[in-house]
Amino acid sequence: MRIGVISYWYPPEPAFIPGCLAEELAERGHEVRVLTGFPNHPTGQVYPGYRQRWRDQAEERGVTVRRVPSYVSHDGTAARRLARQVTYAMSSALTAPGYLAGVDAVYVYFPPAGAYAAAALLRLLRRIPAVVHVQDVWPEAVTTGSPAGQDRPGTMMHGLLGRTMRAIYRSAAGIAVIAPSMRDVVVERGADPDKVRVVLNWTDERLFRPVGPTPSARRAIGHRGRTTIMHAGTIGPFQRVDTAVRAAASLDGRLDVDLVLVGSGPEEQQSRRLAEELGAGNVRFLGWRPPTEMAELYAAAEYQLVLLRDLPALQGAVPSKLQAALSAGAPVVASAGGDTAELVERARVGLSCPPEDWQALADRLALAALIPSAARDEMARRARDSYLARMSLRAGVDQMEQMLAEAAASRGRR
Repeated sequence: MRIGVISYWYPPEPAFIPGCLAEELAERGHEVRVLTGFPNHPTGQVYPGYRQRWRDQAEERGVTVRRVPSYVSHDGTAARRLARQVTYAMSSALTAPGYLAGVDAVYVYFPPAGAYAAAALLRLLRRIPAVVHVQDVWPEAVTTGSPAGQDRPGTMMHGLLGRTMRAIYRSAAGIAVIAPSMRDVVVERGADPDKVRVVLNWTDERLFRPVGPTPSARRAIGHRGRTTIMHAGTIGPFQRVDTAVRAAASLDGRLDVDLVLVGSGPEEQQSRRLAEELGAGNVRFLGWRPPTEMAELYAAAEYQLVLLRDLPALQGAVPSKLQAALSAGAPVVASAGGDTAELVERARVGLSCPPEDWQALADRLALAALIPSAARDEMARRARDSYLARMSLRAGVDQMEQMLAEAAASRGRR
């Protein structure tokens, strides 16, 4: 097939979902054309070696990549985020009718909603069908409706995004969602149930893979021969790392359990202060580490910790941390609800407890420390097997390839 890929983010940005998909489809013999912007995430500054201009086109790993200019800024205010997305939507919509005119179907990585603008124009002008890969449920992921008469601008934005998403769901030839309960939400909001499929996200398999523990990695995380639980990733409002800090602190001096936090984020300093206030000698902060080091760091710990807040919008979310851990063959402890807990329990790859409940998490950390190494090794084996069967790049692209083929065939029938 001739396939178009429309994505607001694309490598060298940390966007391995659309990047790996495009490269894998090209390796399978398809002609793939990507329409994206100039790399600037997460700094808001265009990467060195790139200069915004029209008609910037290159061959990258067997894929043709066209980059279009847009407004970029390191200022994270809502107005400037909106400006970035709107200008990308306009630039991509102007470019798509010519650049993607001959494709059989397009894949749209969502969000933001503006990424669908080019696909909508292609459908109108060329009758080219689109398959949308939904990563977040909008509008809840970006705004919250308010009671009548309060926060009217926020309410108006909530309603506008809600109507926009319903229109996208109705017009798309296929919709891929990343969690089972997300499928129910999308169908409830107007999508044809026959068009919606669950395609679990994959991880960057070049970075997250099974490796053996090394002395250098154990030294890096300060392993003391105790059961070590690692949280690697963003320390922010959707994780509530303070839940894990409180849980670990409650076990300090009672059980040989250590909590290691790798990464950074807006709530890092707050979590560090909490650990000091609680006198948690079994909690260590390592800060940010390069992605290339993560496989060895994962292997140096006994468990990986997955944290999600108790929010309705996150019930249908499966954080990328889970796929990374399973791909690396690491058992997990999940303080989360919804689909994340369901996946962990059903695959028997670790332990789970309700989110934002530090006492329940403390019980799970204590239980994790008591599990014999042979049983933990068996969980690690199931983790890797579960990833390969349900979440791997190969499994995901198999499904996306089929959805794109069905979309292209539907165009012929129309």
